[in-house]
Amino acid sequence: MFVDTSHLPPKLENIVHSDPNISSSHIEDDNAENNSNYNARHSSFSAYEANRLSGEGSPMMMSPWNQGSPWSKFDDGHNSQNIPQINGLIGSLVREEGHIYSLATKNDLLYTGSDSKNIRVWKNLKEFAAFKSNSGLVKAIIISGDKIFTGHQDGKVRVWKIQAKNPGTYKRAGTLPSFFDIFKASIKPSNYVEVKRNRSGLWIKHVDAISCLSMDQTRGLLYSASWDRTFKVWNVDNSKCIESVKAHDDAVNSVVTSMEGIVFTGSADGTVKVWQRENSGKHPKHVFVQTLLNQECAVTALAVSKSGSVVYCGSSDGVVNFWECEKQLSHGGVLKGHKLAILCLAAAGNLVLSGSADKTICVWRRDKSIHTLLSVLTGHNGPVKCLAVEEDKESTGTDQKWVVYSGSLDKSVKVWSVSEKAPMMIQNNMLGDNVTWDSVTSAKY
Repeated sequence: MFVDTSHLPPKLENIVHSDPNISSSHIEDDNAENNSNYNARHSSFSAYEANRLSGEGSPMMMSPWNQGSPWSKFDDGHNSQNIPQINGLIGSLVREEGHIYSLATKNDLLYTGSDSKNIRVWKNLKEFAAFKSNSGLVKAIIISGDKIFTGHQDGKVRVWKIQAKNPGTYKRAGTLPSFFDIFKASIKPSNYVEVKRNRSGLWIKHVDAISCLSMDQTRGLLYSASWDRTFKVWNVDNSKCIESVKAHDDAVNSVVTSMEGIVFTGSADGTVKVWQRENSGKHPKHVFVQTLLNQECAVTALAVSKSGSVVYCGSSDGVVNFWECEKQLSHGGVLKGHKLAILCLAAAGNLVLSGSADKTICVWRRDKSIHTLLSVLTGHNGPVKCLAVEEDKESTGTDQKWVVYSGSLDKSVKVWSVSEKAPMMIQNNMLGDNVTWDSVTSAKY
């Protein structure tokens, strides 16, 4: 089956970010730096726009969430609500203090970040601990060893350490970049680069909101992507910024690392780019390899399967594209299960999950190049902004199960039990002659 992409909607210049639900507000700065000189982005919402009305960034007013995707017009008489639900809701975590923007999980602990000043830690569906950041909105969380890295609206990465003597206590261990590194770099004129509209800034600093974080555990490298159109590479051991890459022509909404030093970036400019980290030299750099996708609508989320064999891309048109790495990054097809923008993706085992502004989560199972839609998880009252997955302890050799956490702009986190087993109805559909888009949604073009 072939997909005609000529009718995809044009990119709307003011809704290209994956989470523009930000009202203008004062931003506290840990190092007392002056943020007042951050200008508004020319083509899209910025944390530093002083003139934008508070209601302009609300979820229900953002264009891609109200317009729907081109796939929403497709109707063969089998809508997603008729799919058997073998996956179920375990519980909900609700604390009325802000929209949920980021999640991370490790060792039965769930970390949640919101547009409040708190990062909360949950265990067994109950609040276990909390620590506070002065920056407010927490846009990304990633865990490495005993350190937690959080990316923030003010363009900084903050580092937290778990106290060994008291696992419920967290202490801030630093900020990336540090005040000393900023001061030291500011002395040399060569450390200033053009950041926007003929304005210069230090290359080690992000000058706009951080959109996401990714970790290369093997090499001890942390990647931060930002609305300032760059991604930066940090050495986790010494907390130094070792490289800044001007990656795209608009906000970078996602960065993910894969095997063999390969990095993927997705942007509001509609492109997905591939970067390769060089293995030689005193200071290895990331070099551009190729552009996987170039489209009118914004790229909002990326995910790579644990084996590194498949990379997934979600867009503001509600479509998920995927490429097969083992076939030299050849395009494998598209998955369509949402009516509004994709806001987040997660991969676990043979599953890939997509969260959307349509308030649902699609659960897909991959078998080689074929993806089967196993379930559509419903229950959120707002756009699904972030996902995290961990293996279910009740998994067996014949039934691999996962615990899925979904954070939403309805201020809640929902916890789901998800199985890789397909409902019998869908298995029968796959074997029959009349296979619907709701059962197999991989298409090549």
